[in-house]
Amino acid sequence: MKTLKIYKMIVMLTGVILFTACAHEDQPTESQLDYTVPNRTELDTWLATSFLDPYNIKVYYEWNQNLVDNNRYLYPPAVENVESAMEVVKSIWIDSYSTIGGKDFVKKIAPREFVLVGGTNLNTTGTQTLGLAEGGQRVTLFKIDYLNRNSRAAVTEFIHTIQHEYVHILNQTKPFDVQAWAKLTPSGYTSSWYIQQTATSRSLGFITNYARLNVYEDFAETAATILTSSKAEYDAILASVTDATGKANLKKKEAIVVQYYKDAFNIDFYALRDEAQKNTTDVVNN
Repeated sequence: MKTLKIYKMIVMLTGVILFTACAHEDQPTESQLDYTVPNRTELDTWLATSFLDPYNIKVYYEWNQNLVDNNRYLYPPAVENVESAMEVVKSIWIDSYSTIGGKDFVKKIAPREFVLVGGTNLNTTGTQTLGLAEGGQRVTLFKIDYLNRNSRAAVTEFIHTIQHEYVHILNQTKPFDVQAWAKLTPSGYTSSWYIQQTATSRSLGFITNYARLNVYEDFAETAATILTSSKAEYDAILASVTDATGKANLKKKEAIVVQYYKDAFNIDFYALRDEAQKNTTDVVNN
């Protein structure tokens, strides 16, 4: 009986030794994973010191199919256009909020990723998607290769996208009074906003056609349009509206936006607008 137990133990030990040897033979002699740290370019260093280190915002400019809609014809921006575009973002968006809202404002509330796309994001309706905000964590910006920094109109269109998407992020942090807003122009919202005329939309109390999609886009468009317009430019928009009710509703929406910034973040909205306009002028002239 003792001899049998010894025999079984020998067999088991032999099996373990053979298994270990086979397992060792099957293992690759070198790791199949690439642990090589990619070389950081001057652009990477600038993006890190300008966005990642101070604000914890990662900027993706190289192609990554996991960060974009693969059903669209999209491509990465030309490398030489990245720094110029992101300088606009920092000067007009980050620096303006930091000056008026406090140096830590953007550090506390911001998308943690910017994804840059070189070309246009076309929709089947014939419209273009200029930007996307996803879950308050990622903002995708399109048409980076088409940004002309010396054109105030081009810079305004570009920064309008960022201001609009950032308003959504602020709303996710602290909601605005949706019910009060919805009571102002309840019958004017439509999914076919893209076939509307701007003058008609404004006569109904909407600052842009896109504002007519829903109350959330309406709030964001109202705030972004004021932030990307001088006082004189916005006054001219209001003066162009001949419908008394429409003009009154535009002013009521403006008042809600101004009060929201004050109550939610203790920010003087008009001071923020003026700072953004000053920084826009600096960008265009330099």
